[in-house]
Amino acid sequence: RMAAAPPSYCFVAFPPCSKDGLVVFGKNSARPRDEVQEVVYFAAAEHDPGSKVECTYIEIEQVPKTHAVVLSRPSWLWGAEMGANEHGVCVANEAVVTREPASESEALLGMDLVRLGLERGATAKEALDVMVALLEEHGQGGNYYEDGSSCHTFQSAFLIVDRNEAWILETSGKYWAAEKITEGVKCICNQLSLTTKIDAEHPELRNYVKSQGWWNGDSDFNFSEVFSLADGHLACCSGRESLEKQGGDVSAQAMIDVLRDKDSGVCVDSESFLTTASIVSVLPQDPSFPCIHYFTGTPDPSRSIFKPFIFVDDVKLVPKVQSPSFGNDDPAKKIPRFQEKPDRRHELYKAHEWARSLLENDQDKGQKLMRIMLDLEKQGLEAMEDILSRTEILDPAEVVDLFYDCVDTELKFFK
Repeated sequence: RMAAAPPSYCFVAFPPCSKDGLVVFGKNSARPRDEVQEVVYFAAAEHDPGSKVECTYIEIEQVPKTHAVVLSRPSWLWGAEMGANEHGVCVANEAVVTREPASESEALLGMDLVRLGLERGATAKEALDVMVALLEEHGQGGNYYEDGSSCHTFQSAFLIVDRNEAWILETSGKYWAAEKITEGVKCICNQLSLTTKIDAEHPELRNYVKSQGWWNGDSDFNFSEVFSLADGHLACCSGRESLEKQGGDVSAQAMIDVLRDKDSGVCVDSESFLTTASIVSVLPQDPSFPCIHYFTGTPDPSRSIFKPFIFVDDVKLVPKVQSPSFGNDDPAKKIPRFQEKPDRRHELYKAHEWARSLLENDQDKGQKLMRIMLDLEKQGLEAMEDILSRTEILDPAEVVDLFYDCVDTELKFFK
């Protein structure tokens, strides 16, 4: 039996389901319980002709210019579970299992494609085009976890969003299909969701599945039915109903509430998996307003706070949410890989571990701390709402150290 894919959840809500002409995006990243995620920023950059970029397992051609990106990623790999770029594009991935076994050969990981799409695409559609071209050229494969004893491989699904539209991209090997979304609420989770509405696809997709005997060419082509394991296709998403109930009021806060919900299963805390990091992004359809991206940088959103980040030039770096770097000595970079596991905890992660143990062991103090934390988060959300309701253009100096200050304040409370 194939290993179960980690049950992450991604959401997008478009006006009129969402408030004030905002597109709202969110993801809970479910990963192995002890894995550390960091939040990292890379400035826009120009690259010399012929230069290469070292992804998690393979090296590929670099492009002349990469966009500024902010990423939440398992700190041992190059790519990301989720993130955004300076043009208001957000991408998140899901590991999925299809009837085609995922390759153990090292290629691009789904997480690498998240980062590559963000670095190279100024719109959701551009990011999609970049990701499928790289998928067709390099393929996907290699270990999804930092585990020297076993190779865990999956196919990938993605939610790619900008201020105007979203694309759901689902893949199996180098084959893919995508659906464009411009309204309503959409959820993707760790199984295929595309059916007969396909707006773009690999040119050989239908010939390939016919040659495999998975589709006869007469019935409607249904991507999930063709590629899912016989018993693997269930209705996905409990969180979507909570968002739809908001009836035109999906806001950053509503998305955060859905991501915190353990009863629905969206906030994962099981024997094998934990929601190790979360993101919520608010993308105003009016381009004169900035996009705002909230990151936890810590596990379990029900015990974490969402801290805002806005792209501006010279944004202040936040080493306290970055894991230590081991350079070429990193066991993830040496062959055979993952022979040992270094301590990848960053300063915020360590402080948060202390806070979690307080919540578990001293209810009064824990509850008090949580109230202070949520109050801090609320102040951040209100300050961002204020920015989005102003008529004058945002002064970059006002938010250059926004994320830095929020992390700093959080750490002070823990201390």
